[in-house]
Amino acid sequence: MATWNSRGLRGSTLEELVNRTNEQYAEKRLALIQKIPTPITPVKMDKEHRQISLAYFEQRSTVDYIGAVQGIPVCFDAKECGTDTFPLSNIHPHQVSFMRRFEEQGGIAFFLLFFSNEDLFYYLPLRRLLDFWERMESGGRKSFRRDELEETFYLTKQSGFLVPYLEGIKTDLRLREEGSQE
Repeated sequence: MATWNSRGLRGSTLEELVNRTNEQYAEKRLALIQKIPTPITPVKMDKEHRQISLAYFEQRSTVDYIGAVQGIPVCFDAKECGTDTFPLSNIHPHQVSFMRRFEEQGGIAFFLLFFSNEDLFYYLPLRRLLDFWERMESGGRKSFRRDELEETFYLTKQSGFLVPYLEGIKTDLRLREEGSQE
């Protein structure tokens, strides 16, 4: 079983920003997105600080967030990266498998990336991640560079939303529609 320790808190700032954005979207009735907690079993407790200091995951998590945006099922995972190169080892095969099956059922799956070194948010559609994933599985790079990403999916702060990922979904839907008309 996987063991939990404080390294798992690396993306907590990103998580806080996404959680607050989800609250804003819910307040405005634009979307209803929930954080999916990863079930853990505590092994060691710090009784003085009332904190878990060691635990193991009961099962592998699939995605960080799931919900609906104006009637469209949505799931995504939020990942933080401190450089311009994103290692695919940060994404697990069971996550990719779940997201593929989610899209087969008519949903939208994506990764929300935060390049902390540049303070940039990026909406990575599953189909684009699959390009990088298949390249890796064919013996190619085990990462992708920021300069390989489409400019159109960078998210700019607007309308008071901290992480305006609905703009990424809107762009994704538009491009899917344009692709299906060809």
